[in-house]
Amino acid sequence: MAKETAKGKATPMMEQYTEVKRGLPPGTLLLFRLGDFYEMFHEDAEEGARLLGITLTQRQGTPMAGIPYHAAETYIGKALAAGRKVALCDQVETPRPGKLVKRSLTRIITPGTAIEPAQVDADENRFILALDRDKEGWQAAWMDLSTGDFTLSSNRHLPDLLPVITAIQPREFVLPEGRAAEWREQRDDDVPGLEQLVPMLAERPATDLPAFHFDRASGARGVAEALKVLNLEGFGLDDTHPALGAAGALVHYVTENLCARPENLRRLREYRCDRSLLLDPATLRNLEIFQSAGGGREGSLAGALDETVTAAGARLLNEVLASPPLDLAELRRRQTCVGELLDVPGETRHLREHLRSVRDIPRILGRLQNRLRNPRELGGVRETLHQLPQIRRLLDTVSGAALDSVRDPLADFPDLRDLLDRALRDELPGQLTDGGYIRPGYDEELDRLLSLTSNNKTWLAELERTEQERTGIKKLRVRFNNAFGYYIEVTRANLHLVPDNYIRKQTTVNTERFYTEELKQKEKEIFHAEENARSRETELFHTLVEAVLREESGLRKCAAALAELDLFLGWAVLAREWNYCRPELDEETGLAITEGRHPVVEQTIRRSPSGLAGSFAFVPNDTALHSSGDQIMLITGPNMAGKSTYIRQVALITLMAQVGCWVPATQCRIGLVDRIFSRVGASDELARGNSTFMVEMNETANILNNATGRSLIILDEIGRGTSTYDGLSIAWAVVENLHRADGSGPRTLFATHYHELTQLERSLDRLRNYSVSVKEWNDEIIFVRQVIPGPADRSYGIQVARLAGLPLAVINRAKEILDRLESDDTAAIPPPANESPGPRRKPGVKKKESGENQLSLF
Repeated sequence: MAKETAKGKATPMMEQYTEVKRGLPPGTLLLFRLGDFYEMFHEDAEEGARLLGITLTQRQGTPMAGIPYHAAETYIGKALAAGRKVALCDQVETPRPGKLVKRSLTRIITPGTAIEPAQVDADENRFILALDRDKEGWQAAWMDLSTGDFTLSSNRHLPDLLPVITAIQPREFVLPEGRAAEWREQRDDDVPGLEQLVPMLAERPATDLPAFHFDRASGARGVAEALKVLNLEGFGLDDTHPALGAAGALVHYVTENLCARPENLRRLREYRCDRSLLLDPATLRNLEIFQSAGGGREGSLAGALDETVTAAGARLLNEVLASPPLDLAELRRRQTCVGELLDVPGETRHLREHLRSVRDIPRILGRLQNRLRNPRELGGVRETLHQLPQIRRLLDTVSGAALDSVRDPLADFPDLRDLLDRALRDELPGQLTDGGYIRPGYDEELDRLLSLTSNNKTWLAELERTEQERTGIKKLRVRFNNAFGYYIEVTRANLHLVPDNYIRKQTTVNTERFYTEELKQKEKEIFHAEENARSRETELFHTLVEAVLREESGLRKCAAALAELDLFLGWAVLAREWNYCRPELDEETGLAITEGRHPVVEQTIRRSPSGLAGSFAFVPNDTALHSSGDQIMLITGPNMAGKSTYIRQVALITLMAQVGCWVPATQCRIGLVDRIFSRVGASDELARGNSTFMVEMNETANILNNATGRSLIILDEIGRGTSTYDGLSIAWAVVENLHRADGSGPRTLFATHYHELTQLERSLDRLRNYSVSVKEWNDEIIFVRQVIPGPADRSYGIQVARLAGLPLAVINRAKEILDRLESDDTAAIPPPANESPGPRRKPGVKKKESGENQLSLF
């Protein structure tokens, strides 16, 4: 596929291209550096033009498409968003006239390994996940290359791993060859959880690696080398951990794409499902933890809890929501930190102001360590270091020991701060090649070289003036371009005035270009001085980078503390603004909430631009559950009354408490929950062959099979996707199963329209009936939104239909039919008043006798 000359032989440049292209994974777009552009050829040019919206051209029959080098990040981001891989082949030496410049593959960028600022979302981690299944279970490892976060996990059952996979939303999967096809063919009954995993694999890029890359022993060696340690005992792991094969495969894949070993991996953590509160994929979706039903962060719990002002703080919020700990000591530490900041509103405000000037140190360090370097990264470090003394001073004024965990890692780094202040200019360019980033006076040698270039430019200006006077050519100009260097330009009208010592260099349409021996010698001096100045400035820059990286460990600890401080400050702001309380957590199995509110709905009401804030206020409600006491709340009431909001708010308050946040209530006490399950909402999965009812039953089965006595379950309208009696029977049996016969069961909120279920209070001693109160007035209903003991007396469906805007004729007809149904007189339901009895018929068709009429409604 190399471009050929007229004699049929590929040009040396295209031979370079072909050699690099041949070694790339299939489907990878190759960007080949040519001067100030990245070029694509052949099928890459055609695909790149389509994906990136750029012009497709041809040269000697070869399709070509190019993008400017300085704008490459933006275009690469578009390709990554489309799930494509992009390889960069760069010039690795200074081009010289008449010589083929040396080029080599410098990086392969994939959706899971991007680290450039324009290619990653500042507030979100960008994980890549390796996954395998062996005789010991499911082995996984995931990494955010931009920050150096690296985690592994081994689980016997896939459903225990799916909550964290769903929460971290990996951008790319790495799998052993053939595994994806194997898992697609297996039925969910054989391997629980595959029904959720397989669609994830289909929706995201997945790369196959030969299975030997997932070998555990070689993986342990590769991971230890990447972490620069002799063994993994310092991370609480031994070399036989089952997930080290997946971790090793991930390190290999990242190394191949970086074209070098990742240098920012310093820590390996183990995720254990038995140490975290688990929310399965359905619950994460139903409770809108990370995304609202509309698909965005706004309207989700993460959006409601996010008062952070730094990118690292926002990512930490996502992390704690993805894996809430079951560690009471850690949860109480977080709560106390929030409380200590809540007590000092003035200091809180000033701390947040300083944090707004803190830059994303983990990602800056990641780029510096992985050879993606520019002056503004060092400027970000300098700006952050300037905030540390003030932040530390403000924290010292806050009383309380809990914040010591945040305060202690905040070192000052005075020497590094002073070095960067002295060395860097105030305004910094975005590219190293732009130059001009070292402050004058910092380095004597650089100042000398820059003075030479400055003096030479003065000399050129003086040459132009003297030559104009000597020749009498007023429009004579001394100019420069990259192709011909410096030259004297004369218009054709003045060629008769050109002196004999001018040597012709180039002819253009309207001018002639000349040089003199004197100008040629000065050109060499200028080029030499500029090249030496650039070289010296680059050398100084790399010295500064090394100075920063020598403090890398302390900077990372400091950045982690700043992210945590940002998170706690945001939660303190929430607690103050929305009147949150500190929940009490214990090892019991109770749950008591006084005047609880839905954290998202409450904010939506107050902040709504449509005037809701002035017309409505969120109505708080109490909740009391205990695994061996009032275990099940059976909640009835009309649609729109607030049943779904109520049961969701209990689950969200529980989750908030178990990440360490304060909660929207006046009082709250929660026994630690190991899992939160939900079955709410209705959705079809037609592409996977699942109806609304099948989705409902799948989710319900997952709950019944995996819930424990420490779980919290919210169920909404179980059984409504099928016939009335089938649905009622299933809902009845589900409640009985959750009640259990051993004296305790999972804390459960069950919202339903099946009023027959309220009879269960007589036979199930741990079930209590509740309802959402409404008031009637003139055949209309007013929603009070209050949950009260006892069942609802009726459903009020027709009144809700009137509120929805159904035509009055339909409403009246429905009331008429309802009266008949409630009197069990279904056979006597008359036809609508505007229709004659019996079926409609075509003109001219004789009416049947009454005995031949079809049965009416049933």
